[in-house]
Amino acid sequence: MLVYELIQQGADEKIALYEKDAKYSYAQLKKKVGQYRNFLYAQGIRPTDNVALFAKNSADFIFSYLAVVSLGGAVVPLNTMLTSREASFILADAKARYMITDRTIALDAGDSASPTMQILIQDINEESSHASYPAAPVITMQETDPCVILYTSGTTGRPKGALLSHRNLIADAAAFSKVIEPAASDNTLCVLPMFHSFGWTCCVTTPLYNGASITIVETFSPREVITTIREMGVTIVMGVPAMYSYYASLAKPADLAGVRLFVAGGASLPMEVINSFDAKTGKKVIEGYGLSEASPVVAFNPLGATKPGSIGLPLPGVEVKTVTSDGRETVRGEIGELIVKGPIVMLEYYGLPGETEEALRDGWLYTGDLAYKDEDGYIFIVDRKKDLVIVSGLNVYPREVEEIIYQHPAVQEAAVIGVPDKKRGETVRAFIVPKEGLQLNKKELLSFLKKNLASYKLPRGIIEVDAMPKTSTGKISKKDLRQMYDELSC
Repeated sequence: MLVYELIQQGADEKIALYEKDAKYSYAQLKKKVGQYRNFLYAQGIRPTDNVALFAKNSADFIFSYLAVVSLGGAVVPLNTMLTSREASFILADAKARYMITDRTIALDAGDSASPTMQILIQDINEESSHASYPAAPVITMQETDPCVILYTSGTTGRPKGALLSHRNLIADAAAFSKVIEPAASDNTLCVLPMFHSFGWTCCVTTPLYNGASITIVETFSPREVITTIREMGVTIVMGVPAMYSYYASLAKPADLAGVRLFVAGGASLPMEVINSFDAKTGKKVIEGYGLSEASPVVAFNPLGATKPGSIGLPLPGVEVKTVTSDGRETVRGEIGELIVKGPIVMLEYYGLPGETEEALRDGWLYTGDLAYKDEDGYIFIVDRKKDLVIVSGLNVYPREVEEIIYQHPAVQEAAVIGVPDKKRGETVRAFIVPKEGLQLNKKELLSFLKKNLASYKLPRGIIEVDAMPKTSTGKISKKDLRQMYDELSC
């Protein structure tokens, strides 16, 4: 199957997309994608073109994406939080001559030899409503042809574009479906950004694959989203850990009563958040794991046999190992780098043969995440390899320290980083957001931590902040925390 063929999966009369002020049946979805397809072909988009897509969550995003890939192009979704400089770099790197956008944006002309043509979504809709464009030709494609280039956030160095095929995305949606068991009667909330792999595969591709419905929300506003879940009859909710903290604090059990499945991913889910959500709502949050280079879902907890704190088991058809730095597969309980193999693994990093060779070895994708397997084969993520803190030669995993900090009743959010230290090599620093209405007593918190952590794992400084810097998907940005720490230390 090709990605644009997903529009054929639902019954014509079935509602495919709900928006704030509109809804589209599968028949209307097919019509809109066809209109977009004809218009974009008339603008000059052809097979093998890389076409940027800069738009907020909307039905228009979906129409644009599916139209481009139906023409044999590859979509380059742009994070809507990017600056002009950052967007211009990606456009130049991807050689994108066209950009579909919901607003005109200024671009740095110096970054590209040929300027990118901006096609406004508003113009597509207006032109398509009163003009009939010639039908674009049928394009012959293979499942292994490029479909999307997902640019990493670039937390270290320049962003890299993970090139994924139609087969990658469909294989991931199919395997994920076997685990979460969706039905055509399901209604999935899409508040995660569509430009991100988690939002696109789990909240768009997977529901369409199953002929189900999608409720589109433009941005995450906790109270509004809770109201939407209740009023729209949402049955599947996908989110990042920070979202579940808000649901636990603000939602009433009746608000979420109709939801049959809550999925967490994108970042490690603290046990305290799992427990507080369960206590408040009576519902379980089931954790999975993925990365853009793997389409993205790699592992998920079986619905009837979850292990809190674990990311579960590999999806059907996906192989996972943990290995040491010299390539030896670890024994059960031993920490190693998580590596992944299967039809979900990207084709390459676009235009970066050296980085591709480093990430893909003998068919295995090296994730950069440290993990171990228990006696049942369940996978537990320990931390990012690059976030590991080495204090006097001893390994400190920030996630372990964060889990303990979250247990303190005054803590809303916590993040731990390593900072250079002349005597010890590195030491630990903790950033804390206190719960609303509570004061953080740093001495009391440190005393609490001393009871639960070895001395070398203890933060040598606790920094109270009003809010954590976040990425577009709601992950805490440790890159920004390190920058904040550097600025505070000057």
